[in-house]
Amino acid sequence: MWVSLAFLSALLLGLYDVAKKRSLRDNAVLPVLWLNTLFSTIIFAPSLIASLSGSDMLDGTMLATSEGTLRDHAMVFAKAVMVLSSWIFGYAGIKHLPLTIVGPINATRPVVTLLGAMLIFGERLNGYQWVGVVLAIVSLYLLSRASKREGVDFAHNRWIYCVVAGALIGVGCGLYDRYIMFSMNAIFVQSWYTFYQFVLMSLIVAVVWWPKRKAEPLRWTWAIPMISLLLTAGDMAYLHSLADSSAMIAIVAMIRRSSVVVSFACGAVLFGERNLRAKALDLLLILVGMIFLYIGSK
Repeated sequence: MWVSLAFLSALLLGLYDVAKKRSLRDNAVLPVLWLNTLFSTIIFAPSLIASLSGSDMLDGTMLATSEGTLRDHAMVFAKAVMVLSSWIFGYAGIKHLPLTIVGPINATRPVVTLLGAMLIFGERLNGYQWVGVVLAIVSLYLLSRASKREGVDFAHNRWIYCVVAGALIGVGCGLYDRYIMFSMNAIFVQSWYTFYQFVLMSLIVAVVWWPKRKAEPLRWTWAIPMISLLLTAGDMAYLHSLADSSAMIAIVAMIRRSSVVVSFACGAVLFGERNLRAKALDLLLILVGMIFLYIGSK
């Protein structure tokens, strides 16, 4: 079951990347991210109210939650800081780079997650899973070569650094998720970290963006609320996957990054991105890697 939830999360994550790219076209990064946290908080408002009041009105529904201790809230707040930091870097990168470059870079996150999972949780991979990891590493190398044809030099492009920074922070958050999901309700985690992100982003927007809003205006597009809807559904599938005691974070993270298939296709069709033939080889290697990981997890 946890494998199926991981693949569902991957599909939704790919569509989420497409919504981000569309929302950030000719738009300021910070207010778009703030609206994302606002809409997500609204979605989870019933869970937040139930958690605060100790009400059982949502029991038996997908939004059922728990009250949580002060320690629980502190741990979720730490997750909110990590995720928000990753998003700020990631949004900046995806605004200035093609999806067909950003997607494959993010798809290699599980390679680092694997190392962390082995060191922290003692997870071990079998032969099939190791093949999938090696293919992911090779795909990243090939992508760095193909991107130079578009004038994107991995070694000297600050937006590549932003994507990499966001990815590394995201890896740390993935490992942290596995740790806190041993003892917490998935909806409690998702609803409260979303609310804490909204509070943090409100402060950031007020201090950093609002004074210069005329120079960096916000332009409304319906792709903005779609970011929140797709992310909420994707995270819900992801956290419920990790809540399964048999789930392996290294495998969940790798499957989740197969979202690159969706973002790559949309980057080609919707945004008219170039140099697709060379990048398609990277995509093929990642797909084959996902197949080996899936076989190895059965």
